[in-house]
Amino acid sequence: MKPNIGIPEKDREAINQGLQKLLADTYFLYLKTHNYHWNVTGPLFNTLHLMFMTQYTELWNALDLVAERIRSLGYPAPGTYKAFSALTSLKEEDGVPKAEDMLKNLVDGHEAVIRTARAILPSADSGGDEVTTDLLTQRLEIHEKTAWMLRSMLE
Repeated sequence: MKPNIGIPEKDREAINQGLQKLLADTYFLYLKTHNYHWNVTGPLFNTLHLMFMTQYTELWNALDLVAERIRSLGYPAPGTYKAFSALTSLKEEDGVPKAEDMLKNLVDGHEAVIRTARAILPSADSGGDEVTTDLLTQRLEIHEKTAWMLRSMLE
């Protein structure tokens, strides 16, 4: 049964496509951040280890919010590495980078998620989807603040 929630199907489909990319980007960023938490070394070990844990926990919780919004719009949420790999704009790196490179990579990751989220706003707006707009606004605020904090550690 298709949802009858006051958002035209063509708009729901466009929003869904964007949210699937956002889910994939968020998952890849979660995984990267968790990997860095496990593997960071150096004089800032404790600071970065704890900061990465806070960040990956926030990302983990965000995954459910995005996936459940996709479901609310009447679509299945992607949930496999194959699907996420095809949808994400984030790149994986080989090996374990140095702590400073981890910070740079996470800035790049958060900024990529920001661009993905921002690209969905026009579809949500044209469809009158205030719920998705609210979700995107919250995600943008978190990713922009996190990117700023990570950039600040690099100065």
